[in-house]
Amino acid sequence: MKPAVQIEVLRELMSQLDEGVNADAGGVMSCPASTYTCPDLAGREWETFFRGHPQIVGMTADLPEPGSFITCSDLGIPILVTRDKAGQVRAFLNSCRHRGPMVEQARRGRKSRFSCPFHAWTYDSSGALIGVPQEDQFGTIDKACLGLIELPAAERFGFLLVHSDPKGVIDTETLFQGVADDLEHWDWGRYVLAHEQTLDMKLNWKLATDTFGETYHFKRLHKDTLANNFHGDVLSYRSYDRNHRMILCLRGIDELRGQPEADWTIEQGGFPVYFLFPNVVVNVGNKRIAVVRVYPDPQDPGRSISQISYYFDREVLAENPGMAMLFAEGFTAVVAAEDYATAETTQRALAAGLQDQLLFGRNEPPLHHYHNTFRRALGMEPLPVA
Repeated sequence: MKPAVQIEVLRELMSQLDEGVNADAGGVMSCPASTYTCPDLAGREWETFFRGHPQIVGMTADLPEPGSFITCSDLGIPILVTRDKAGQVRAFLNSCRHRGPMVEQARRGRKSRFSCPFHAWTYDSSGALIGVPQEDQFGTIDKACLGLIELPAAERFGFLLVHSDPKGVIDTETLFQGVADDLEHWDWGRYVLAHEQTLDMKLNWKLATDTFGETYHFKRLHKDTLANNFHGDVLSYRSYDRNHRMILCLRGIDELRGQPEADWTIEQGGFPVYFLFPNVVVNVGNKRIAVVRVYPDPQDPGRSISQISYYFDREVLAENPGMAMLFAEGFTAVVAAEDYATAETTQRALAAGLQDQLLFGRNEPPLHHYHNTFRRALGMEPLPVA
């Protein structure tokens, strides 16, 4: 986020505090309860937003050097992501071309070769088949045609992107529309991975994302946690085509009053949060970020899995290694124990089938935005605002 934008946002937050107002969606929206419970809708979302759409699977820090790799299965297929000898990010179906076993089962590491545990067919970090034991038993093998099945991959603004369809397209200009200037300024590609965790929760994936979408609940649900450091009912909000940026208001903003604006930085008074369509929420602290990737269970609308990764500025982490766990523990104490735990009760109530809608207030514009964004992507009519 450029310095001029930081000052603009901090002014806006101060003005909201002074005037006792919040970001305004312009009206109230009714959201069908079936949004969170319908199996047919869940199936359409899985195919459209996850199997049919590029996904952020990690960050540059997850592949810090040539020979680095990560694996994931969040999209329903085993995927191997590597940084090859030339430094390029590559992605493959994690499956041997001989009999199909996964060629790598570790979550992450460094390797120049990947060998199938079944018969030791071996591949390099560019996916090429480089070794076949007893090759004469297979007649004439064209190794060039039997490399790992490659998937589209890209790296932009420190994010690693993969499409699970070999014929899929990754258009980074569209994917980061509206937030590209901010992301370029943050320079997260130089961060290092500090910690990661998985939260397997009994709530719909959109319900999990909803918990990041407003500050109305800070003074209530988080009265003993976030409310100690944040002003509730205040929010700087900008929506774009499919993405959005919201800036939460830190109590530290009060100390900026009277100081020269040229000395202001967003970390002193604001906490940026980016929503990247369809399932990523980036929480931006001072030289550290928590990246939340929320995945549905395609067979159960009432279950989701959140993959949370914590990245730090290398120098900050070197000076204080214990900071990573403190940040992760604090984040988890709020997200898992308060936000997600409360949302699980919502899921149980909606599953009873007695409540047909939920309400999104004027002070919850991010919920208005991404729910109608999801609906448009599925060819559904937008929800009206009254």
